[in-house]
Amino acid sequence: MSALFEPLTLRSVTIRNRVWMAPMCQYSAAPAGPEQGAPNDWHVTHYGARAAGGAGLILTEATAVSPEGRISPADLGIWNDRQVEAFSRITRFAKEQGAVPGIQLAHAGRKASTDRPWRGGAPLFGGEEGWQPVGPSPVPFADGHPVPDELSEAAIGEVVEQFAAAARRALQAGFQVAELHGAHGYLIGEFLSPHSNHRTDGYGGPFENRVRFALEAVDAVRAVWPDELPLLFRISATDWLDAGGWTADETVRFAKELLVRGVDLLDVSTGGNAAGVRIPLGPGYQVPFAARVKAETELPVSAVGEITDARQAETILTSGQADAVMLGRALLRQPTWPLQAAHELGAAAGAAVPPQYARAYPRPVA
Repeated sequence: MSALFEPLTLRSVTIRNRVWMAPMCQYSAAPAGPEQGAPNDWHVTHYGARAAGGAGLILTEATAVSPEGRISPADLGIWNDRQVEAFSRITRFAKEQGAVPGIQLAHAGRKASTDRPWRGGAPLFGGEEGWQPVGPSPVPFADGHPVPDELSEAAIGEVVEQFAAAARRALQAGFQVAELHGAHGYLIGEFLSPHSNHRTDGYGGPFENRVRFALEAVDAVRAVWPDELPLLFRISATDWLDAGGWTADETVRFAKELLVRGVDLLDVSTGGNAAGVRIPLGPGYQVPFAARVKAETELPVSAVGEITDARQAETILTSGQADAVMLGRALLRQPTWPLQAAHELGAAAGAAVPPQYARAYPRPVA
């Protein structure tokens, strides 16, 4: 058996393999009206194809806990019952294919209210579709971006409750895994980093204060998320700044805090909070950050970032650098990447080919 295709159990949930679908925004929901933020036929087909393609865990794209928490007007959300109903189609089909459905709960913070990437991704403030972003401090993400409104302590508490309410709805929709989005310069990550958090109250300044909002959100979600179901947290392990940003040392320290509060796995990414930084891209360039958390804490980790080859992914696991791999662009290019990888690694029992696809494989997998 390949390490990539060994099951992994988190709490009561057994995930059939270690090839997981990373959250990737589709920017394809209705921007307004009764279907605002609800998944549609595109999302059902998109996620369903990867579930049938053999991925063990299917994580939705960043799903906003409030309308103001969307990255773009076309983002998914889970702040009302219509969205719950629409998500139920996705979770039901994923389970039928043997995959575990997971949801990433998110608030975009100061990076909210931007256009879809294929339309330029520019801020939409002042336009018909836009709204005023919020953040820990009145510090814009980059030149040309709006100055966000600084959240009051009362407003921070309201956002924490929005995360809890979204988790309740995610459970109603049939999700078995929840992940809090604390990466890529969105609201939780903005509070973590001194680059974006210039507060002088109990939510800013020293490490203990900057992590306070994130831990309050974790506690609120864990309080409503069943004990038998796993909770994940996505982190940007570094801002890639020489000084004044969130660091790998802080990530390790924070991971230990998450572990004692009931987080079951740290999904380790990097970057996104500081504009214009140089990131040394390359195969597996973020894996060392996951490996360090795994080596220095007891919290399981997943690795992500230019993981494209089956043997590369296998080595990440067998060398002890991570417990699972998140695939992004590789799964966009090839929805059946896990099935192909299972054959390449001789792990025929590790991924179940749907019977409708069995004729495409030299040996049936199952």
